[in-house]
Amino acid sequence: MIEYMNVHGNPNVGVYIFANNRIALVPPTITEKDKKKIADVLDVEVVAVKIADMIINGVMVAGNDKGLLLPRIVKPEEYDSLREYIGDKIRLEILEIRQTALGNLIAANNYGALVSPTIDKSAVEKIKQVLGVEAIYQRHLADIPTVGSMIVVTSRGGVVHPGISEEEIKLLSNIFRVEFATATVNFGLYFVKAGLVANDKGALVGDETTGPELVRIQQALRLRD
Repeated sequence: MIEYMNVHGNPNVGVYIFANNRIALVPPTITEKDKKKIADVLDVEVVAVKIADMIINGVMVAGNDKGLLLPRIVKPEEYDSLREYIGDKIRLEILEIRQTALGNLIAANNYGALVSPTIDKSAVEKIKQVLGVEAIYQRHLADIPTVGSMIVVTSRGGVVHPGISEEEIKLLSNIFRVEFATATVNFGLYFVKAGLVANDKGALVGDETTGPELVRIQQALRLRD
């Protein structure tokens, strides 16, 4: 299933929402109607939470079904609340590095992860452990370091910024063990993560996404109508 959505009138849904196959972390400010839509489309439990008193969960959080990485600026009460909610179902760790926009710097599914070269190499092993992935790579794509903002990947397929090379697409397929296609969202936005939230069961795209963009995303992520 794939559906159009906005958050407070903003089509950049991926900025505000993080999702895996178990939960979606959403701003506390969104409506009950939107929470229900997220739960229905992605088939997940919806958790209303802020990170560092901000509502940009998709930017601040990175992870997969096995683990979530939170930035060092997360407030203790926010961490505790999330820890209490998810229990021991998902590993939850704070990544003590200078950068805080982890969702823009780390892309992951249940098989692999791609990490920005701006992240200190000493943190890469911890990222691998928390996410429980077999493959982890640290590099830029198309000379752009914010690799997390360029990719949306599930256990079924992936979409990526159109500026990358064929060689880089092959590398991504090897890391994440799924096929990738280049795509845009919201009428030509290359940084697909900003306008797309997806898991194995569904996807939410910004409501400025065109019909051809939606079809391409749906096919790449192998989603049903």
